[in-house]
Amino acid sequence: MYAQPTSRDQRADVAKACVLGLDLAMPTLLDDMNDSTNLAYAAIPEKLYLIDAEGLVRFRTGPGPWFFDPEAWDRAIKSLVEGGV
Repeated sequence: MYAQPTSRDQRADVAKACVLGLDLAMPTLLDDMNDSTNLAYAAIPEKLYLIDAEGLVRFRTGPGPWFFDPEAWDRAIKSLVEGGV
């Protein structure tokens, strides 16, 4: 259990612990202290997004966990990597 971070460095330390503890292989980004990305993408309830290199949303699921579609998300990732979408 971690206390609420009060600085970007503390937030980064918590994020690193989560990445290691969850054994995440995907790139993981750190939101700012105002949670700007979280607020912009309305992360409550959770959704799965695919964002391309230009920052465009290429795919998103419905609110989770009920409307997650991991197979469709996987197909979208593969299509983007292969030059589609």
